[in-house]
Amino acid sequence: MTAASALDTPAPEPGSAAGRPDRRGSPVPTWAMITTRFLELRKRRGLMITIAAVTVGIPTVFLGIRLLLHALAPHTYGPAGGYQIYVALSAGVLYTFGFIVAAALGCSAGSLDLAEGMFRHLVVTGRSRTALYLARIPAGLAIIVPLVAIGFTIVCAVCVLAAPTTLNYDGMQVPTNLTLGQLKTWAADHAVEVICDVPAASPVAPNESCNGPTPVLHEGPSGPVATPAQLRAAAAQIAQQVYPDYQSHFLSPPTSLMIQTGLWLELEATVGFIVGLGLGSLLGQRTVAVVLMIVLEIVLTPIVIRSRIPDMENLQRAVVGVATGHLEPGQLPLALAGGGHDYRLNETTVTAVIVILAWLIGWTTLGAWRMATRDA
Repeated sequence: MTAASALDTPAPEPGSAAGRPDRRGSPVPTWAMITTRFLELRKRRGLMITIAAVTVGIPTVFLGIRLLLHALAPHTYGPAGGYQIYVALSAGVLYTFGFIVAAALGCSAGSLDLAEGMFRHLVVTGRSRTALYLARIPAGLAIIVPLVAIGFTIVCAVCVLAAPTTLNYDGMQVPTNLTLGQLKTWAADHAVEVICDVPAASPVAPNESCNGPTPVLHEGPSGPVATPAQLRAAAAQIAQQVYPDYQSHFLSPPTSLMIQTGLWLELEATVGFIVGLGLGSLLGQRTVAVVLMIVLEIVLTPIVIRSRIPDMENLQRAVVGVATGHLEPGQLPLALAGGGHDYRLNETTVTAVIVILAWLIGWTTLGAWRMATRDA
C-alpha cells in the first residue's frame, strides 16, 4: 500500500468494533499473575503476623526462655535441646499449628477476591479463571513454606547446639547408643532404679514410691523380698522390653531425621494450604472454611486415628491426616495420637501417597471448578 492510499483509508468509527480498544489486552504472563497473588496475600498484615508468630515466633520464644533459664539455673532447668524438646516442637507445635495457619492462608487466598469485591474486575479482563486460581498455589506456598522452614531450622539448631550430655529416659539418666546387651548390663547394675521408674511388665513389684525397702516379688499383697539376683534379672527383662523405644531416643537429632522431619512438616503445610484454598474457593468465604479445617485437624483426625471401626477402615484411611501420619518419621512419637501408643491402621506407603495426592488434586479441581463457574 502506498503512502497516499494509506492516508485515504478512512479511520474507523468510534462506535465500531475496530474502533474499540481490546479489553483483554496482551496476555498476562504466568509469573506476573503469581507475583500479583503473592503481593495480595502479603499485604494482609494481620494474617502474615499470625502465621509468622505461630511458625517462627512460638519455637523461638520457647527455646529462648529455655536457653535463658538453663544459663541462669543449670541445676534446676535442663538443657534447651534434646529428644523431648525436638519431638514436642516438631510433632506437636509445628505439625499441628503449621497445618492450621497454612489452611487459614489457603482459605484466605481462595476467598480473597470475593471478600474484597475484586472478582468481577478479574473476570472482565478476560483472563482464564483456572489460571487465576492455579496462580494462587505457588503464591501461597512461597509464603508458608519458607516460614515453616525458618521455624524448623531454629528448632534443629537449638536442639543440636544445646543438646544434653546424657540421655533422660523416663526420668533416668541413661548412656546413649548402647546395644541390647549393654543396656541389659546397665539396667542390671541399676536394678532398683529401672524397676521403679520404667513402666514395663516385671516379676518384681516396687513398693510405695520406691522409697522404702527392697522391692518384692509378685506374690499376693506383700510377697517375699526379691533377692539381688532376682532384681538384676527383672531389670534386664525390662531392658529387653523397652530397647526398641530406647533406640528411638537421642541426645541431638540425627541429620537424616531432621531432613525427613522437615520434608514431612512441609508436606503437612502444603496439604493444609491447598485443601484450604479449594475449600475457601468452594464456599466463597473464609471464616467457615477455617473453622472446618481446624475441626478436621484438631477433632476429626485424632478421632479417626485412635478409633478402629472394622467396617469403615477404608473410609478411615481416606482421611488425609491418617495418610500424613503414616509418613511420619519413625523416631518421632505419633502426632495427634497421644498416650505414646501407635493407633495407626495397617496400610502401605503407596496407599498413603495415593490418598494425599487424591486430596491435593481433588480439592484443586473443586476450587478451580467453582471459580470457573461462579457468577461475576
